[in-house]
Parts: sequence; C-alpha cells; structure tokens
Amino acid sequence: MKRVLMATAVSTQALLGAAHAQDADAPRRLAPVMITSAPGPDRASDELIGNATALERADIVRDLASTLGDTLAGEPGIASTFFGQGASRPVLRGLGAERVQVLTNGIGVIDVSAASPDHQVTADGIDADKIEILRGPAALAYGGQAIGGVVNVIDGLIAESLPEAAASGDLLGAYNSVNDGTELAGRAKFATGPIVFAVTASQRDFSNYDVPGFVESARLRALEEAEEPEGPGEEHEESIGQVENSYLNTETYGAGLSWVGDQGFAGIAIRSQEATYGLPGHAHHAHEEEAPVPGDPPAEEELAFIALEQMRYDLRAGLNLDGNILKRVTGSVALADYSHTEFEGPGEPGTLFETSGVEARAEVDHEIAGFQGAFGFQVLDKELFTEGDEAFITPTDTQSVALFLYEAREWDSGFGVEGGLRAERLRHDNSVAGEAEFDLFGASAGLHQHTESGYFMGAQLSYTERAPNESELFAFGPHLATSQFEVGDTGLDKERGLNLEATLRWRNDWLTIGANVFTTNFSDFIFLTPGSVDEGDGPVDEADGLPVFVFAQDDATFTGGEIYGEALFEDGLLGATWSVKGGLDFVNAELDNNRNVPFVPPLRLTAEADAEWGLFELGAGLEWAGDQDDTGAGQLPTDGYTLFNLRGALNLSELGIGADGTQAFVEVRNATDEEARLSTSVLKDLLPLPGRNVRAGLRLNF
Repeated sequence: MKRVLMATAVSTQALLGAAHAQDADAPRRLAPVMITSAPGPDRASDELIGNATALERADIVRDLASTLGDTLAGEPGIASTFFGQGASRPVLRGLGAERVQVLTNGIGVIDVSAASPDHQVTADGIDADKIEILRGPAALAYGGQAIGGVVNVIDGLIAESLPEAAASGDLLGAYNSVNDGTELAGRAKFATGPIVFAVTASQRDFSNYDVPGFVESARLRALEEAEEPEGPGEEHEESIGQVENSYLNTETYGAGLSWVGDQGFAGIAIRSQEATYGLPGHAHHAHEEEAPVPGDPPAEEELAFIALEQMRYDLRAGLNLDGNILKRVTGSVALADYSHTEFEGPGEPGTLFETSGVEARAEVDHEIAGFQGAFGFQVLDKELFTEGDEAFITPTDTQSVALFLYEAREWDSGFGVEGGLRAERLRHDNSVAGEAEFDLFGASAGLHQHTESGYFMGAQLSYTERAPNESELFAFGPHLATSQFEVGDTGLDKERGLNLEATLRWRNDWLTIGANVFTTNFSDFIFLTPGSVDEGDGPVDEADGLPVFVFAQDDATFTGGEIYGEALFEDGLLGATWSVKGGLDFVNAELDNNRNVPFVPPLRLTAEADAEWGLFELGAGLEWAGDQDDTGAGQLPTDGYTLFNLRGALNLSELGIGADGTQAFVEVRNATDEEARLSTSVLKDLLPLPGRNVRAGLRLNF
C-alpha cells in the first residue's frame, strides 16, 4: 500500500478549502457548520446553546497529528492526554477518559482507550470525512459517559446521499522531520445509479521523535537528584534530544457499500485497524520484587510496546417518513472485536486486553405542535477479557439499555426552547467481585433568543448521572502506564453533575464571535488519589514497588469557558483574502476538600492567520498556555509554553492539477523548538511535546 499511495501523495488547506468550490467572482461568506451528532434533525452549530464545532476533511488534514486527541488539541476547550505518538484521548473542559464519549459514526468505539492513557483510541482523523465535537450538555442523549462532551468521528464509508460525481476522493502524503515519519492516506467514492461504494486506506510510519532538550522536566530532575544524591564517580543518566521508544506504526483499511434512494438509505461498512507503538517512560522491570544479585550486571530496561488490532462492522439505515408527526427514522449497529497485547520486550508478550461487543442506536425524528425532536433507544453489550502480570482490571461484562427524548422549538420572534431526558440501566458483571448495577437519569432544559441584528443568547441547565467504569470499580494491581498500583472500590456510588451553561454569539457575513461559560457541580466525583492497601500485613502505601493510588469520591466544582472568533477579509492587506481566528479557554476544578482535581488544563490562547492569493497561501499560528500550579495530589507544577507554527502552500488546482483543494504544502510546527509539557498528561514530566517539525506533503483531490 505504501508504494501505491506514495505515487500520488497529498495534503490540504483547511480554512479556505470550501471557498475554492465557489465561483471565483462570488463573495465568500462565513457560515455555521451543520452538526449531525445532536439528536433530531441536523442543526447548524449556531443553533445549539452548547459550544459545538466540526472539522471538515480539509481542516482534519491540516491539523492532523499521530492521534485523535492531538489532532483536536488546538480547538477551544479541547486538550489532550498526550502519551507520546501512540496514544492520546481528547480532554474537553478539563474532563477526559471515561467522561468524554468518543464515537465512530455515532456509535461507541468499543475499545479499551478509556481504561488507561497508554491505550490507543481506535477512532482516527487520518481517514475521517468529518469530526464533530459537542461540549457540555449538548451531549446529553449519549448518557453520563459523555458529561464532558462527545467527539464523533465520521468516516463516510456509509453514504446517506448520492455524491455529486461518479468518482471522487483524495490522496494524502506527508513527511515529518521530527520523527523521520511518513503519513499516507487515500479515500475514494464511486457511484452508479443508487449504489455507492467507498474505500479508505491509511498508513503511518513514525520513528522516535526529537525534543529540544532534556526528556525529563527540570523539576523532576531536581527532585530525583535531591532524593538520590550521586555518589563518587556516579552520574545520573539523563535522556537528551530524543524520546526513546516513542515510535508508531499504523495501518487502516475500510470499505462501505450503500444503497441511496429518494426516501432513504441503507449501508454496511467494514474497517480494519492495526497499530504497533512504543510506550515511552514505561519500564516493566521497575516493579519486580527480586533484588539484584551482587556481581551481576545491572538489568537493562525493557522497552515495552503495544500491538493492537480491531475489526469493526457498521450497519446503518434511514427512512424518510414525511408524516405529519413522524419525519424520519434512522438506526445504527456496530460490532467490533478489539485486542491488544502489551509486550515487555521483543517476543515477550506480557498482558492481553480483549474486548468485543455490539452497540445499537435508533432515533425517530418527529414534529408535534411545533416542537421538533427525536426519541430513541440505545443498547450496549460488551465483554472485557484480560490476562497477564499487569492485567490490573479483571474480566468484566457490561450491558446497558437506555431511552432518550429531545425536543426543541423556536417561534417567529426568535425565542426558542429545548430540552431532553435520558434514562439508562447499566450493569457490570466482574469475574471476581460480582455484579454492580446502576440506574441512571439525565435531563436538560434551555432557552435562547435570536435577534435580527445577528445575536444569539442562550442558557441551559442539565443534570447527568454517570456510573463508575470497570477501572474505578474493579482495578487492583500495578498500572505501569501511570506508575501506580491502582485500587478500585466496588462501593463507589454513581457520579452526579449539575451543569449551568450560558452563551452569547454574534455573526454576520464576515465575522463571528462568541463566548460560552459554564459551571458544573459534581456530587461524588470519582478521582485517583494517593492511598493505601492492606494485603494481609497491615496498610501500606506502596505495593509491587509502586505508590498506591485508590479511586475515591468527593464533591467537585468545575468552572470555565471558551471565547472564540473568526473573520474573513476579501481583498485585504497585500491584496490577499485573509482568514483569522482565535480562541481563549480556561477551566478551574476543585474538590470539596479544598484540593485540586488532577490533570486539568491551564489558561490557553490560540490564534491563526492565513492569507491566500489564489495560487499561493501563507499562514501562521500561535498557541500560548499558562503555568499550571493548581495540581492534584502527588503532581508537580507544569510550566507554560508558547508554540509558533508556520505554513505555506501552492494551490495546484489553480494550475489545472486535480480538483479544488489540491495542494503542495510545507509546515513548520513548533518553529522555535520550544519545550512544552501538557498538564493533562500523566507523563508530563517524562514526556515533552515534539520539538521543531517540518511537515511537507501533497494532497490531491479528484
């Protein structure tokens, strides 16, 4: 596949890609994106009280990183759990893992990425058609596991409408200097009559990545030197310039076959994903209890890595009813088999994680007395199997059944109301601890006002309940990804959150600005904290050579918001069409015991400016993050950083090569080679972000 894709390698332009499709003489206009993940009929992002955004294919390719979390990390209110190049999940408004629901085509990813930060999420942007992000209460219909929000990766393998051309697609190829890495991807759709056939393929081949200086943070190095002073002739071993064992290799293949008629559609898709990636900072020998034998050479650190694979099948269908009350019904089913093996060295399998399951969701769009909305149900049945020395979670089966309802109405005056309900029963059946069952409820209500002058004002109140997941209930054992001995608690209660969010936006043809502010009061918020365990000889705060961390509950308060804006200037400075956007996001999270919630992002500012002259494009970006001194127990503070990015592109479509969006491009990410660490990463003091990276490539649209 690599040779085939290399022959027609590609890339993209994000912000102005849609404008190229317009007539050259037509003025360009900013327009809200359509959101399909919210229940009911598709709605423009400007119609939702919560902050909703979407990245189209061009945006995804431009921001593409090695993982989903890192690809989205530049969006307002979104951070990343960054575990090197191999694994990261998005963090929305300071909430991550089990509180952010990652979906593929509206259905859960059915993997184990929420169980540990070193587990890769099986949804990826490299072959995605669109990624939608719902922050806060807009995600109510997906349950308590989405209390932070929803990230829906839409791969486009099942067509819901006929494409405009009989054959279309894009090819991507890029080289990255920071890791001597290549990205290759291809997507195509072919239509004949009502039949649509879609295929995707992608590959990454990344070596260890470079960093500006020391791999360990200055604070951690100072702490280690203070705790273990060097003896005569001894030197503290320090890594400089490159993160060892941070490589990544991925391959994905997908195909979909759809029938699209005047009144509906039906399709089936299959997607295969394989990945092998190193686990930096992940030393398996560190927890062994055997003492070294005098005279023997020191044990070498084993370079751990993960090899994973998933096979996923999706079925989706929709029917336009066009009745007075019932308008449309859609249904989706996903079946997946996932497994990954954590190797302690070449050919030495250590721990196995397997999960298989089926998830189904159905929605019926309707209109009653002027209210438009949807009701539906969702079911999940999955099995988690683990074995090995580091299987810190014992095998668990999970089943859930949920019903939901969502309604919205807007009057001619511009005043509107919306609200929803969701009820769910969830049951965990653990092979050791037995059953844990939870009845969960969620509700939301909001109102908004449009004005003729372009303002949108709204407020929404929501209540959500979340059940503890498998790790929080049943964990017991060494978790090397976090360098902790984790202990779950089968007595944990469900987590309850009361959220209040307000928004103010203003839009015209060339400018949009907005702000969302929120506060969420949690009852029985679940978190990891230093503790002790009794294995028969009394309580100890260290087990298997690792500090003991226990899952505990306390009330917590999250307060924050996002301020964002975007502007488009035609025939602006230097005769270019300028696109400018920026955002500011912040969140503060405190427990009732006056301690801080761990792994919360700092105050952050992002800004981008792009200029286009038809054939040429130039752009620059800035990301500034403040210090994070409000750390959780056992955490070191995190210094702030400033990252600069540069970009240039040649629009080959202007020269008659390919369709609109065909480009050759060069980017310089982290142009000043700044040392940057994310406070949301469990490895922040062992793993800085990549240093200066020159990314060059081609994107061909056809």
